[in-house]
Amino acid sequence: MGMTTLITGASSGIGEALALASARRGDRLFICGRNQERLEAVAEKCRALGATVSAKVVDVTNEYMIPWWFDLCNAESPIDRVFANAGVATGEETEANVRRTFAINIGGTLNTVLAAIDIFRRNRRPGHIVITSSIAGYGPLKSCPSYSATKSCLKTWGLSLRGMLAPEGIRVSVVCPGFVRSRITDKNTCPMPFFLEADKAAEIILSRVDRNVGLIAFPWPMRLATWGLSILPFRLNELINRFLPKKA
Repeated sequence: MGMTTLITGASSGIGEALALASARRGDRLFICGRNQERLEAVAEKCRALGATVSAKVVDVTNEYMIPWWFDLCNAESPIDRVFANAGVATGEETEANVRRTFAINIGGTLNTVLAAIDIFRRNRRPGHIVITSSIAGYGPLKSCPSYSATKSCLKTWGLSLRGMLAPEGIRVSVVCPGFVRSRITDKNTCPMPFFLEADKAAEIILSRVDRNVGLIAFPWPMRLATWGLSILPFRLNELINRFLPKKA
């Protein structure tokens, strides 16, 4: 028998793949996204796999809507696992795009994780929060400053929460994927080494979440390269950054 899983950003990419993989396991699913049509399409695919699914258009940046939605879901079926997956890429670094990236990637994840912590504490039962960061979170990367910065924030916050919440029985994992098939990567014009399809990424994520792995970073060559870049003296890091392709 599966568990009750809640996924934000489930209408495409990794979120959709996680929903489908969880459905195959027999999980009770609560999913949200911004686009009603895409979200319902994902819900129908999950139902075709035999899963019970509730889908709702939710604005993760709304600090009042997220806990309200969590309460509705939890009342129907106590939540076991939360994937804080909603996120956007920046594109051109205009003021509007930068503010949107920070609002969704940080503000939206903040709202989701805080609501999850509150639910698990009130349920008085173990729970697992999975935060989607990125290999770009090992930054800094001049090709995507805002995206890199927001994902770095989530990586640090999530790993810090893991230690803080462990005594309460609340597990936290941070996912740092490389290039994975999504609506974001479909628009990329830069090279995407070690590219993965979303279903393969979801398989890796779920297998490691099941083992309560704290930092789930893949594929390993990308993890090694970005980690190596992050520990270099800044002047050397800055020099190498000059040669990185621009992300359009």
